Amino acid sequence: MTDTDRHLSPDELPQRLMEVFALVGPLYRRVQRKIEQDAAQDLSVGVRAVLDLLREHGPMTVPQMGRAQSLSRQFVQRMVNDAAAGRLVDSIPNPAHQRSSLIRLTDRGRAAIDAVTAREHALLRQAGGSLAGKDVDACVRVLSRMLELFDDVDLADAEPPR
Repeated sequence: MTDTDRHLSPDELPQRLMEVFALVGPLYRRVQRKIEQDAAQDLSVGVRAVLDLLREHGPMTVPQMGRAQSLSRQFVQRMVNDAAAGRLVDSIPNPAHQRSSLIRLTDRGRAAIDAVTAREHALLRQAGGSLAGKDVDACVRVLSRMLELFDDVDLADAEPPR
């Protein structure tokens, strides 16, 4: 067993996870800025996130999107309003809840998110090199565990960092 294969001690684990936190913040801010620089006009990171959720999951309510993104309902509503103003989404009746409409992608919204993700995939192909599936699996496992650690954080007023 190599040194990197062994389980970390309770004293080592926090320090190693802090190394991950130290990378996640700058990575998030750089990705956010790159998306905004490369995105079609009027497609903010928040609107992009809404469109991506709807493409992935189909019609959703604003509260469902807020929970999925760990953001306040109010912030997501503003992003949905921006997307609706650009005719990227529209609302339809929700048979499960009269007061909370379902938000869905329009054809224009689907085209916009498809174009953005195609550009993102082209950029991410450059990360290749020596990365293997097991590397990505380990990264996803660590980040998922760290996210679970903070499941109890109240997100009622959460807005994305600036």
